[in-house]
Amino acid sequence: MSVASPPRPAPPGRATPRVVEDQPLRYPDTASREVMTRRGWWLVLLNFLIPGSAQAAAGNRRLARVGLGATLAMWAMLILGVLGALLWRTAMLSLITGAWLPDWLSLLRGAPLLLIQGILLAYAVLWVILTIDTLRLVRLVKTGPTARFGIAALSVLLLVVAGGGAVYAAQIAGTTRDTLGAIFGASGPSVPPSDGYYNILLLGADSGEGRDSMRFDSISVVSVNAETGATTITGIPRDMPNFPFSAGPMLDRYPDGHEGHADSSCGWGSGINQLRTEVEVCQDGNSLYPDAVLNGSEPGIEATKDAAEGILGIEIPYYVFLDMHGFAALVDALGGVDVTVEQRLPKGGGPSYDGEPAEDWAIGWIEAGPQHMDGDTAQWYARSRYTTDDFDRMKRQRVLQQAILAQFTPEVVLTRFQDVALAGQDLVQTDLPQSMLPFLAELALKAKEQPVTTIELTPASGIDEFDPDYAYIQELVQLSLHPPTPTPEPEG
Repeated sequence: MSVASPPRPAPPGRATPRVVEDQPLRYPDTASREVMTRRGWWLVLLNFLIPGSAQAAAGNRRLARVGLGATLAMWAMLILGVLGALLWRTAMLSLITGAWLPDWLSLLRGAPLLLIQGILLAYAVLWVILTIDTLRLVRLVKTGPTARFGIAALSVLLLVVAGGGAVYAAQIAGTTRDTLGAIFGASGPSVPPSDGYYNILLLGADSGEGRDSMRFDSISVVSVNAETGATTITGIPRDMPNFPFSAGPMLDRYPDGHEGHADSSCGWGSGINQLRTEVEVCQDGNSLYPDAVLNGSEPGIEATKDAAEGILGIEIPYYVFLDMHGFAALVDALGGVDVTVEQRLPKGGGPSYDGEPAEDWAIGWIEAGPQHMDGDTAQWYARSRYTTDDFDRMKRQRVLQQAILAQFTPEVVLTRFQDVALAGQDLVQTDLPQSMLPFLAELALKAKEQPVTTIELTPASGIDEFDPDYAYIQELVQLSLHPPTPTPEPEG
């Protein structure tokens, strides 16, 4: 049995060298290209898998502590984030969006996302520093001629994957902060659910050609059950006449129902979509609703809220306005939507005079059958009306709303987040308070698991379009939102 020889004593005046076999990464045999090449691959992989570990094994230990500490902190944040998303979604959303801050500190609600963005960017920069230092430790000139290029290329590739991921996550945090600030910059006060529901007025119109002439082309109310997320959408015909108002300045003016005003200079009809013209164009709406703008709304919208409350008999504290001018961008950002078209529909602004056939003025057609629509096609599908009536158009708008909701899957939103968020900034206007966002997001997840109930206030529902029975409408809505509990049959 052979016995290993003891190491030679160091020459006088020199320290005893470390044993190479004990720490091959820190003290390699630099004369061996094979050893240096193998060491180089390992250092690059260590830098990718556990940033800072390459420095701990072969380089500056102070830099290693910084890298490993940052890596452990990032892993801890990631694990807590995943656990929060799975177990405490509402609390997690409230934390990162700043929704937990009181209204008087609302200007600081973007601070958590700004902090997250800064941490991610700092980590990306640190990763670049660690990668450059790792390549220094590798000593490429000591590796094999072919391997040195492979090691360098792999190092750059892994840096792009890892550092680029951190930069992209920082961009998402910044885009989220900007989007929330743009949409929820001003908002009304938070209110509890009314009779178990959050009711939101959903308005659609095209403001691209000048808001002075804008009228709401689509008017509906979304009622979300505060416990289950069950959603009911009630469509109100835009020309519904002589409707009642809930308590407020418009009820004082029209105690017996809304009336039109014939005036060649500035008049309006009795339909609900005439309210914006009446309140904001022909009159001083700010005197009627002095707090509207301060709370992120407009006088014409507030008047429409009062009208919808009077028609449906429910409280509607909030609204969401969808600008059809930016609607196409959202559909394109989602990658299009799937809709089954029941009948051929023309694209275009309509005939120059009544009776002109659609073939003479249509700029294109939406054919019947299953369609994967881009933004432009979806916009015309929602707005086309000259070969169908308004009730059919209301039905199509509801179909399109549900198709868009179906497309809002986590996969689509994550892969197209930047485009969806930017489109949302130009599309959505609301007075929903940001403090309610986490709770409403939780309800939205519950709502996706249930079918959406629709109520169309049309002749198909037994409603006379020229002389609606508003008491019957309110009864219809109450039965839909609060169906009677079936009485169990007695045994035997």
